[in-house]
Amino acid sequence: MTDSPWLDDRSQQMWRRWLHVTSRLPGAIGAQLQADSGLSQADFAVLVQLSEAPDERSRIAELADTLQWERSRLSHQLTRMEKRGLIRREECAQDGRGAFAVLTTDGRERIEQAAPGHARLVRGLFFDDIPPEDLAAFDRVLGRLTTRIEDALTT
Repeated sequence: MTDSPWLDDRSQQMWRRWLHVTSRLPGAIGAQLQADSGLSQADFAVLVQLSEAPDERSRIAELADTLQWERSRLSHQLTRMEKRGLIRREECAQDGRGAFAVLTTDGRERIEQAAPGHARLVRGLFFDDIPPEDLAAFDRVLGRLTTRIEDALTT
């Protein structure tokens, strides 16, 4: 470690590559989802969570926590999705305070339509033609970054 506040040339190059990848990746994913199914990335994120949830439903507060979204953002997203028939909201009969987001038949069909192209894109961008040892190293780096970011957010 150096005391300099600046990045050295190698670090600067890596950091800029990281910024480039993380800024361009959402566009590539969004274009694929829109072309294959007319879904946005936000639609897809919600539908994935609901499709994997027991009974294809989730408490809205838990869904916001899982997605790491503000509740107001999720509320607006669910309203848009509900208008398009992708999800429906149901009151929680047990306590009356919470509500559920529930995957509809149309929502299930749309995620099934989007998923194969999404998986092909992810495989093509992240896994094809990258040696297993590089993937293992990348996974370790991502694990360390995740831990550091979580630690920074909790302090």
